Amino acid sequence: MFKKLKNCHNSKDFRSLAQQRIPSPIFHYIDGAADDEITLQQNTKAFEKCDLVPNILRGVEKIDLGVTLMGKKINLPLFFSPTALQRLFHHQGELAVAKVAEKFGTFFGISSLATVSIEEIANSYSSPKMFQLYVHKDKGLNNSMIEKCIENNFDAIAVTVDTIVSGNRERDFYTGFTSPPKLTLGSLTSFATHPNWTLNYLLRKKFELPQLQNHVKQGTDITVSVGDYFNTMLDQNMNWETIEEIKKKWGKHLCIKGVMSVEDAKKAVDVGATAIMVSNHGGRQLDGSRAPFDQLAEIVDAVGDKIDVICDGGIRRGTHVLKALSVGAKACSGGRMYLYALAGAGEQGVSKAMGLMKEEIERGMKLMGCKSIKELGRHNLRFR
Repeated sequence: MFKKLKNCHNSKDFRSLAQQRIPSPIFHYIDGAADDEITLQQNTKAFEKCDLVPNILRGVEKIDLGVTLMGKKINLPLFFSPTALQRLFHHQGELAVAKVAEKFGTFFGISSLATVSIEEIANSYSSPKMFQLYVHKDKGLNNSMIEKCIENNFDAIAVTVDTIVSGNRERDFYTGFTSPPKLTLGSLTSFATHPNWTLNYLLRKKFELPQLQNHVKQGTDITVSVGDYFNTMLDQNMNWETIEEIKKKWGKHLCIKGVMSVEDAKKAVDVGATAIMVSNHGGRQLDGSRAPFDQLAEIVDAVGDKIDVICDGGIRRGTHVLKALSVGAKACSGGRMYLYALAGAGEQGVSKAMGLMKEEIERGMKLMGCKSIKELGRHNLRFR
C-alpha cells in the first residue's frame, strides 16, 4: 500500500514510508542489525515488561518537559542519537535533522562518519551540539576532529566504545550496501525503480565524509562496507586510558556511548565522564546482548547520582521515554525513530516524527498525573 507523509502516525508508518521511497540496500542498512537481529527486537520489546501506574486529579493543564543534560537545558527529555551517512538516506541529511532539533530545543549530534562538516553545523544551528567520536587508528584524525569541535564550540563529545570490531550485519552482505553506494546486479533494479533518490544522489552536492576525507579515502572515494571500515580503520586497542586522554584534550562534557554494565558505568565516573549512553548500538553489534532498558535500573542505582544516564535504543513511543525516565534516566535518545522519517520525507518527516513523539510524551505525562519530569519515578511502574 502506497503511503504518504500525512498518513504517518507512528514509527511503523515512517518505516513503511522509508521502505517505499529509498533503494533496498539503503533501507536495509537503516533497518538491519547483527546476526539474527534478536537484540534489535528486544530493545523495543523490553519496554513491554513493565506497566505505567497513573495518578489522577493532579491539575495537569500546564506541564514542563524540560531537563538539564550535560549542562544544557533542553525542552524535551529526548534527542536524536548521532548516526552516520545521513545524506545517503535523504539528500538533506544531517542539515534536516539539525533544523528539527533546533525547532524542538533539544540536543543534536553528528557522527565522525557524518556527511556534513563540524563547521557547517556550528555555523548554521544554535541548538546544543554533540559530536560522536569514533576512535581511529590514525591519531592525527582523532586529534583533528576533537580540535574542530573545540574551535567550533560543540557542547559535548560522545565517544562510541562498542565498535571495536563490526557486528555481523548480514543484511548488508545480501544487499551489497557500501559507502559510497555501488551498483551491482542485485541492486540495479532497486536504484532504477527509485528515481527520485537516485537523481538526488547523482545531481546534488557530491557525497562525502568531511571529517575523514583529508585523512582517509575509504567511504568517500574508495567504496567500502561499514563492517570493513570498522574492522580496518578503528582502534582495537582503545581502553580506559584512551578515554582519559580524550577527556583531557577535550576539557568539556564527555559522554561514553555504549555502556551496558554497572562495572563500566562506575569506570566512566572514575575517568571524569559527565554522561553515559546505555546503548547496544541499536542491536547492530553484539547480537544476544541485553536491551538498554533492561540494564537501566541497575546502572542508575549505581551511578545515577554522579553522572547523566541516557537510555539509547528501542525508543519508538512516548511511553517508552516515560518508562525510562521513571526508572531514572535523565533523557532518552534514538536513531531509527527519526532515520525512517528522514529517509521517507526529509526535514518534514523528521519534524513530524519528533512532533508526534512530543505529543505522546505530553499526553502520557498528563495521563500519568505528572506536571514535570522530576515527578516521574519508580512508584509509577510495576514490572511483570
